Amino acid sequence: MNTPPLMPKATAVWLIENTALTFEQIAAFCGLHELEVQSIADEEVAIGIIGFDPVANGQLTREEIERCNADPAARLEMAVQDIPRPAPRTKGPRYTPVARRQDKPDAIAWLVRHCPALTDGQISKLIGTTKPTIVAIRERTHWNMANIKPREPVGLELCSRVDLDAALEKAGYVPEPPLEDSDAFPVEQLARTEPDPPDRDPQLG
Repeated sequence: MNTPPLMPKATAVWLIENTALTFEQIAAFCGLHELEVQSIADEEVAIGIIGFDPVANGQLTREEIERCNADPAARLEMAVQDIPRPAPRTKGPRYTPVARRQDKPDAIAWLVRHCPALTDGQISKLIGTTKPTIVAIRERTHWNMANIKPREPVGLELCSRVDLDAALEKAGYVPEPPLEDSDAFPVEQLARTEPDPPDRDPQLG
């Protein structure tokens, strides 16, 4: 299996826009699924991603692209590079699908409101966002504050319940115990009790 190029989705965007390669050829080169490449071409995913030119960056040659253009069964071969590839990241914010990224401010607002024990660093790791964004929402200076509605991040699929619980435990959050039935104040006792009317004086008959 070939090593995928740097910025595979951005590379796929460029190949779709600038070559006659098939989705299958692009998918094989970029390490993506063919349906994912088709979705990129249909602008269903990778919206807003700027194409990354693999020729200008030494990952492909123009001759290699022309060879595969002429033969749909051929597969692109990565150009030999003398420049070492950067080491892959093992830590950092989790990847969030494009369709979910617009939900991040809502999730941040929910965590800020309902989980005050969490630090900005913990929220950043949970949601995959930046600390300035969290501060802006916390201080209500975010540019889109009027449209942000707090929504639970687990329901938005931005983090798992396990990760959220682990972060809260690390922050020292202890949930309040539920109110016992014996401590509950009966609703009936909240109603005002009117005194019994006095006995009628028989002389007033």
